[in-house]
Amino acid sequence: MAQKIKFGEGEIKIPEINFNKIGRLIFLALAVVLLMGSFYTVGANENGVLTRFGKYSTTTMPGLHFKIPLIDAVEKVKVDYLYTEAFGFRTLKSGVKTKYSTRNYEIESWMLTGDLKIAEVRWVVQYKIKDAANYLFNIKNVRNTIRDVSEATMRIMIGDRSFNEVIKSERSAVSAGARVQMQAILDSYNAGISIQMVQLQGVVPPVTVSDSFNEVNRAKQEQETALNEAKQEYNKIIYNIEGEAERIINEARGYAIDRVNTAKGDVASFEKVLKEYKKAPQITKDRMYLEMMDEVFSRIPNKVLVSSELENFLPMLNVNGGSK
Repeated sequence: MAQKIKFGEGEIKIPEINFNKIGRLIFLALAVVLLMGSFYTVGANENGVLTRFGKYSTTTMPGLHFKIPLIDAVEKVKVDYLYTEAFGFRTLKSGVKTKYSTRNYEIESWMLTGDLKIAEVRWVVQYKIKDAANYLFNIKNVRNTIRDVSEATMRIMIGDRSFNEVIKSERSAVSAGARVQMQAILDSYNAGISIQMVQLQGVVPPVTVSDSFNEVNRAKQEQETALNEAKQEYNKIIYNIEGEAERIINEARGYAIDRVNTAKGDVASFEKVLKEYKKAPQITKDRMYLEMMDEVFSRIPNKVLVSSELENFLPMLNVNGGSK
C-alpha cells in the first residue's frame, strides 16, 4: 500500500516496495555473475596459469575450464608464439620493403673483438615460451632479462675471435655458440624460455672508421691480385722449364736405351759369328777374304788378274782405254 507524505502544502505518494522480489532479483544476478566467472577458455596457442589466492595452482591446456569465482585467477600465456628481439637496430616498418633504424644503438651494438678492434654487430634472437608458469613467476622482467643475457653472451662470443673471423669464417659458429650459451643461462634461471634462433644480421666496422677499413680491404685485395698474377706467371715459366727439362731427359733416356739396345744387338750378332767361326776357322777366313777382295776389286774399273804361277806372260795394255 502506498504511503502519503506531506511536503509543504502538497503530498507525495511513495509506492510500496516488495523487498522479497528485489532480493530474488539480486540473488539471481549474483548467481549469473558467479556462474559466468566460474568458466574460462584457453586458446589453441595458449596455456592458462591458474593461481589460487595469488599462489600458483596449475597450468591448463587449450579448451574450456572451471575455476572458483573470486578465489582463482587465470593468466593466459601464448606458448606457440615466436617472439623476436632485435639488437643494434629496430624495425620501423615491416612489409615487402621493411624499413630499419640503426641510429643511436651503439651502446648495444659496438663490441671489442679478440684482436682489440671495434665491430658493430647486429643480430636477432627468436624465442618461445616452453613453461608458462616459470615464465610468469621465476623472472620479474623476462624481456629485459633476455636482452641482457643475449648482449652479454654475444660480447663473449665476439671477444673470443678476431675481427676477420667474426665477419667471415666464424659467423655461423658465433650464432650457434650464442644460442647454446643463452639457453644454458636461461635454464639456470628456470625462465621457461626456449631460444629458437640467434642470427647475425651484420658485422661491420663502425661508421666513423668504415672508410679506413674499406681502404685497407681494397689494399689487401690489390695485394692478393698482384700475388696471384705473380704466382700465375711464375707457374707458367716454371712449368715450361720443367716440361722442357722433362722432354730433354726423356730424349736422353730414349737415346741411351737405343744405344744400349744397338750395342746388345751388335754383341749378339758378333757372338753368333764367333760361334760359327770357331766351328770352321779357315773356311770363315777364306769367305771373309773373298768377300773383302770382291768389295775392293769391284771399285777398280780396269784390272788384270795374273796368277803367280804363270811364266812368260806379257800383258797387253790397251793404250786407247779399251779393254782386250
